[in-house]
Amino acid sequence: MASGSKKVIYAALVGNALISITKFVAASLTGSSAMLSEGIHSLVDTGNQFLLLHGLKQAKKPADENFPFGHGKEIYFWSFIVAILIFALGGGISIYEGISHIRHPEPMSNPMINYVVLGLALLFEGAAWLFAFREFTQVKGKWGYFEAIQRAKDPSIFVVLFEDSAAMLGLLVAFAGIVLSQTTGILYFDGAASVIIGLILISTSMWLAYETKGLLIGESANSIVINDIRTTIEANSLVECVNEVLTMHMGPDFILANISVDFRDTCTAVEIETAIAGIDQRIKSTHPQIKRIFIEAEKRTVCLS
Repeated sequence: MASGSKKVIYAALVGNALISITKFVAASLTGSSAMLSEGIHSLVDTGNQFLLLHGLKQAKKPADENFPFGHGKEIYFWSFIVAILIFALGGGISIYEGISHIRHPEPMSNPMINYVVLGLALLFEGAAWLFAFREFTQVKGKWGYFEAIQRAKDPSIFVVLFEDSAAMLGLLVAFAGIVLSQTTGILYFDGAASVIIGLILISTSMWLAYETKGLLIGESANSIVINDIRTTIEANSLVECVNEVLTMHMGPDFILANISVDFRDTCTAVEIETAIAGIDQRIKSTHPQIKRIFIEAEKRTVCLS
């Protein structure tokens, strides 16, 4: 999954970098507020790709004394930072620029340049979006798209997909604002398009922040994995019942599992130790993403399984 994430991020990085330069050149030549907002949008997206790549790199750092479970949550942290940057830089500056042009409208020169740039940007952004969408479709499996986003444990893929979707929508808004300004002669449309682009970015950032918050705080493994853990343990003849299965994602491919098990009263200490070792091995072989397992032998009067 990590290699797939990097491919998506690199594709978005190259596309956004080239598009942002083109948009800024077009904005300086034509004086379009919407085009300037789009340039800022693409520049912020380019910086975000670097942050996501940095997060993936940091997440691979091995465990040490201070971080005994590794640095897997780095990708969650940097994905959350990306959401904040989209809100503060992309959305905030676009709205400010739009309001400024509404208050002090200026006629555009050479609007055809904007059309050419927007057409190329739609082509490049569309290719990047399609690449991210295909990767996300492979990762989501049998889940629906919205369910897959909610269940996803690797935010880097859906962050890029969200960014590219917002970029496509922003380009359409910029195109509409420029066309309306040119055909009607009402210059406010250009500034209004910039404000709408800012609102799109803010909405995207709020959704991204919401989706990454649970992972950053400490989200459990999905119900399929938890149920498989219970089934594996209950299959052991020495187990009376499974009291609790507590899991947490320490990274996209690192699950920590803490399990409370009630063993039969007739079991000896050696038998329990052997059973725990066997359970540990079977769970990890079935779900390689479960890296650390702690099993506690605990008596309960009521079995919760």
